[in-house]
Amino acid sequence: MSTWSGKLGRVSRLLNPTCMRATILALDHGLTMGPLPGLERILERLQGIGRDALDAVVLHQGMVPRFMPLFESADRPGLIVHLSGATQLSPDASEKQLLCTVEHALRLGADGVSVHANLGVKSENQMLADLAKVSQSCQHWGVPLLAMIYPRREAGPLEPEHVGHAIRIAMELGVDLVKVPYTGDRESFARVLEGVDIPVFVAGGARLESEQEILHFVDDALGAGAAGVTFGRNIFQSPNPKRIARAVTALVHGRAALSEALMLLESEEDAAFHSGSVAIPRDAGVSGFFGSSAVAASRDNG
Repeated sequence: MSTWSGKLGRVSRLLNPTCMRATILALDHGLTMGPLPGLERILERLQGIGRDALDAVVLHQGMVPRFMPLFESADRPGLIVHLSGATQLSPDASEKQLLCTVEHALRLGADGVSVHANLGVKSENQMLADLAKVSQSCQHWGVPLLAMIYPRREAGPLEPEHVGHAIRIAMELGVDLVKVPYTGDRESFARVLEGVDIPVFVAGGARLESEQEILHFVDDALGAGAAGVTFGRNIFQSPNPKRIARAVTALVHGRAALSEALMLLESEEDAAFHSGSVAIPRDAGVSGFFGSSAVAASRDNG
């Protein structure tokens, strides 16, 4: 099998083959921000989840064996191994270093890999060089590459042109999928996506106020042309992660309009979860859990 055919096969494990969209759950926060509330029982709380709710999950290499039960069923989500990272304790948390290789990710059973790069920081050139090297390795092995590219807000307001530049960088370096911040409204994001020929995912960022706000956010992004969302805290810090994931994915896959997805939140119940649920404070894990230094780090994680 050629590497191109191999890549197409793996992409089908990450994107819904009917609509070529995806809901991706990012669980890479622990390396950057430590043991956030919601992460400690997330495997138990996602038990039995399938492609109707999640298309893929992002994990660091050491967590893959711990999460194997999530990938054992025929209807399993795809596995994306995250290759780069830095902690919020670092003097420069925006400087992401490669911590894993494409080859090792394949040995772990990865369907794809991801790399994080920040723009507008001192280490930008190093991160872009790392991204380019990983892209070449992915092309060699036929592995889909998700690039998480963030213009840093510390350099000033997030401008749509900066997000457009991030997407163009991904295209120039041979990236297959790209995750970027949302520009804030449907019109500006639609302009950013003009002429883009790779799937673009919006980052969830900090936890939103309510599940209804999450669905409105997803609907706006999809309406602008996004290929889906990469959520972290908006799913794993939810009192019922499977319910919100199913509602989000109903939107992403086109199975439901916004009004129908909102109704899903009211109608769907997960008895197994409610028998042992623990409410997670909205602000826990950002400034309230780790202190003010976590706020900047939280911008790098969906």
